[in-house]
Amino acid sequence: MAINLPPKYDPKSVEEPIYRQWIERGYFRSAPSDTRSPYCIVIPPPNITGALHMGHALNNTIQDILIRWKRMQGFEALWLPGTDHAGIATQNVVERELAKDGISRHDLGREEFVNRIWQWRERYGNRIVEQLKRLGFSCDWERQRFTLDSGLSKAVNTVFVRLYNEGLIYRGNYLINWCPRCHTALSDDEVEHRPTNGKLWHLKYPLSDGSGFITVATTRPETMLGDTGVAVHPDDPRYIHLIGKTLRLPFVNREIPVIADSAVAMDFGTGCVKVTPAHDANDYAMGNRHNLPRVNVMNPDGTINENGGPFTGLDRYECRKRLVAQMASLGLLEKEADYDLSLSECYRCHSAIEPYLSDQWFVKMHSLAQPAIEAAKSGAVKFHPDRWVRVYLDWLENVRDWCISRQLWWGHPIPVWYCDNCRNIIAATSAPTKCDKCGGTSLTQDPDVLDTWFSSALWPFSTLGWPEETPEVKYYYPTDVLVTDRGIIYFWVARMVMMGYKFMGREPFGDVLIHGTILDEVGRRMSKSLGNGIDPIEMIEQYGADALRFSLVMLTLEGQDVKLSTKKFEMGRNFTNKIWNAVRFALMKMPEGLATEKPLDLSGLQLYDKWILTRLSQTIEVATAEQGAFRLNPAISAIYSFFWNDLCDWYLEAIKADLQPEAPAARRETASRVFLAVLDAALRLLHPYMPYLTEELWHRLAEFYPVRDLSGSVRACETIMLAPWPVSTDFPRFAREAEEMELLKTAVSAVRNVRGSRNIMDKVKLTAMFDAGCAENLSALESSRDLLLRMANLKSFQAGVGVTSPPGSATEIAPPLTLFVPLGELVDVEAERAKLSITLERQRDGIMRLEARLANPEFAAKAPANIVEKEHARLADMKATEAKIVREIKALEMIG
Repeated sequence: MAINLPPKYDPKSVEEPIYRQWIERGYFRSAPSDTRSPYCIVIPPPNITGALHMGHALNNTIQDILIRWKRMQGFEALWLPGTDHAGIATQNVVERELAKDGISRHDLGREEFVNRIWQWRERYGNRIVEQLKRLGFSCDWERQRFTLDSGLSKAVNTVFVRLYNEGLIYRGNYLINWCPRCHTALSDDEVEHRPTNGKLWHLKYPLSDGSGFITVATTRPETMLGDTGVAVHPDDPRYIHLIGKTLRLPFVNREIPVIADSAVAMDFGTGCVKVTPAHDANDYAMGNRHNLPRVNVMNPDGTINENGGPFTGLDRYECRKRLVAQMASLGLLEKEADYDLSLSECYRCHSAIEPYLSDQWFVKMHSLAQPAIEAAKSGAVKFHPDRWVRVYLDWLENVRDWCISRQLWWGHPIPVWYCDNCRNIIAATSAPTKCDKCGGTSLTQDPDVLDTWFSSALWPFSTLGWPEETPEVKYYYPTDVLVTDRGIIYFWVARMVMMGYKFMGREPFGDVLIHGTILDEVGRRMSKSLGNGIDPIEMIEQYGADALRFSLVMLTLEGQDVKLSTKKFEMGRNFTNKIWNAVRFALMKMPEGLATEKPLDLSGLQLYDKWILTRLSQTIEVATAEQGAFRLNPAISAIYSFFWNDLCDWYLEAIKADLQPEAPAARRETASRVFLAVLDAALRLLHPYMPYLTEELWHRLAEFYPVRDLSGSVRACETIMLAPWPVSTDFPRFAREAEEMELLKTAVSAVRNVRGSRNIMDKVKLTAMFDAGCAENLSALESSRDLLLRMANLKSFQAGVGVTSPPGSATEIAPPLTLFVPLGELVDVEAERAKLSITLERQRDGIMRLEARLANPEFAAKAPANIVEKEHARLADMKATEAKIVREIKALEMIG
């Protein structure tokens, strides 16, 4: 047969042509079907500012595996792609580009600036999508959505107006999280908290009557300019006599009262708390309780405003520095101490957040959260692993109203207009022409945009065409599974469930698969600042997309983080070459013109044929069950073990003689057909994980063997992705023969272990004796005598029950068998004895140390019972090894 496979797999020559063919032939397309059940995944939309990183690679590989698997199972599988407009991030990117030319967005004006962002998006916004395609992802790209496209904008406006009309969206003047760098409000969930080393300043506030001072402790002294009170605990004996008196606030000459509030902790600082309602969340609540005025002392850019007295115009940190210095010069700084605090930062630019009093739009969350809570408790929405449901529920059960307005120009404009005549507020899905109250035609739209997560919360149904009643909404909703990282369980997952119940009447997906986070090899998060990231595109160039996909899933245990280095992708590359060479071997060794159009005669099967068919059936069963439970690592591990160990290392070795031209024709044909059928099924099992390689090899095999089925039926599939997923019942099982083959493998491995430990070359034929342990095992060894002699490369062997070691034999215990190999002239007796003596000494040292540890009363008292039990088991194993080494030495002495 003419072999058209090179000796090594070259992914660069395979991947691009295959992906282009998949796209051209429309294999990824999906449409509502009358005959097939739907299976739908909506992609977590990557930001248009983003570049592909390993987190994206893992997240989307998992989704592609599930989609390809379900497609092969006959589902109408839709993987719906899209991107997110990423309000803050995208505006920041374009503003930085403008700044290079000395231009600000205010120089351009809002309309022109937004046009510039759209132009940027046209040039760069699809970059990450093109990178996703390099990994072979089978999204229906013709359905790609964008959170700012017209359809999704209509959905966003519809949701806003409905919630507003129901009183679930409101506008209010509240204390919010403000980023002075991004110039926008942030929700609580968009604020990150970082432990940092700070200072605690003790400041003296003079009593108005001149009778003394009250000392307060603060980590943000610049906010004292906005103080409108000082609070003490009503039961604090140190300050009861001061309650009701007033203080004169330095620098701004404001009189502020001393109030009593039970929220004050008497044991923190001085027991006196400065109250700044416009700049601290707790102070805001306390100020409301005591009707204290709110004095904002800060501009949106973090500088001090006109309420800051002599510090007006200074940056907040420069103000802090000068204020502390002047308090000290006035004798009003009691002390300064180091203090560990949690710094609140913007999740985008990592600037320190300021609590800021501002008019903002909010969503009332409590009533929306209730159905989402019940969905998790009832099992309508399941988390995998299930420990993450607690994170979801904790957030929903303690949810606060959601600040949804952002002071940006890029995003969904808030669909609210104000009448310039009567200040009436109009919420509408499209721009109104007149006021519905006074009839005035001078209307001004709210200048803010909506939080990016507001549009993302609608993703599972807005992408399908809602609010229109499209065939896609009816067919694909609810979607099936959401695959995401734990970091956005409340950012996104919980909000999607809330909006799904509110607007669709049910959950947006039934399962939530939470995967681990990709870390570097020492356990740190990958980041640009650390320079420890691994570029997936570079790994594809070096190892191939399939190697990257396979390695990521093999390294990812359920829900656990992954420590990753570039070297770990060699595992995937090695496996791709193993698969390639298995098919190459098939094309080299199997006869042309196989009579495959008839059912295989099972009566001609040998022991190893029955074993490999049984192992295949078991592997299909395990892989299918594990994938169904969203445990992809155990699934691919089972497939990998079957392909590498069972098929390549054992079965191929067993049938080598059967595939020789001089072998009996019937035997050669049977072995070839079994190998071909098993190889075909194994490629289909591997396809969701390694799509390029399996597609290429599927076609290569089809050139010579169009029929690869034990039944002899023709499989008319032009692509492996539409070939049926293997079913365990398609392949017969032979339980007894499979057990006998496992016993034979044990015997062969025992002989190989003796060779390895004694440095005996593989080509040297050995004589072996086996203690079979029982008559059944003895019968199995005898019935496979020829195969055992060939695979273990033995001159001869004897087997029995109760066989003892002949003088001068190496012993290998391989339950349920014990192997004895007469060494005779096979080894250098003195060198071997010296080596074993050293090994014995080390073993006894280890036993002594472990015995001493177990005899230590402190260890026995403090160590958990399971650890103590494991150590005793380890001691027993070490003593068994010691006894084996002693026997080996005695055997060598008998030779000498």
